[in-house]
Amino acid sequence: MDFVGSVLGNMLAGIAEVIGMILTLYMWVVIIRSLISWVNPDPYNPIVQFLQRATDPVLYQIRKRLGMGSMGFDFSPIIVILIIIFLQYALVGSLRDLAMRLH
Repeated sequence: MDFVGSVLGNMLAGIAEVIGMILTLYMWVVIIRSLISWVNPDPYNPIVQFLQRATDPVLYQIRKRLGMGSMGFDFSPIIVILIIIFLQYALVGSLRDLAMRLH
């Protein structure tokens, strides 16, 4: 049983690391998208198109749910970043703790 717990613990630790990296990467994509939006980017630039395709679905859902369409400042990237930070502490942290207990 000790071997199985160790293997399961390692698997959970690996899953936690991958989820943590994905969340961090997405947070940087949101940050870069927000910064680029301040300088009126070329909409035909492939990098700008990628950033928009990667973030628009999530940002749109936040804007829609919070009714941010009429506001002068778009707070949706800040809210997405706060959600990502919460997930990193709650989900990734919990998976890491569980993995350590299984070792």
